[in-house]
Amino acid sequence: MNAVKKLIVLMGLLSILCAIPAMAQITNRVTFVAPSAFYAGNTKLPAGSYTVSVPNEDDNLLLIEDASRSHSVFVEFAVTTSETPHAQSDVTFNKYGETEFLSQVWVEGQGSGMQVVPSNAEQNAAKVAVADKQSPSTNDTGEAQ
Repeated sequence: MNAVKKLIVLMGLLSILCAIPAMAQITNRVTFVAPSAFYAGNTKLPAGSYTVSVPNEDDNLLLIEDASRSHSVFVEFAVTTSETPHAQSDVTFNKYGETEFLSQVWVEGQGSGMQVVPSNAEQNAAKVAVADKQSPSTNDTGEAQ
């Protein structure tokens, strides 16, 4: 019986340790400039400067907000991983024809990122075309441009 208790405690500790690196966090904000209109979830946002943040670490929701705070949307994300930490913050879009969808957000120095859950519109677009990955350039401060 003692061995079973030790095994349960060990498995519990291992599951906690395995979950810690998988948690993607944006310590501050990732800033990027979208040169054209794009979709974040089901919401179409105009071209402009945006910030991405995680307002509540207990929820898998990203807040996408423009610089003037006149356009904002929450989108659901899933944690994704990379074999090496990212050298700089990066935002990636999937482009189908002329329509762009926010796809991934990576934070400088982290090996995990956030994969935006594709909306129904993006899933339908993916059925008829292959996504062209688009990523805005980054400046020297590590913020996506």
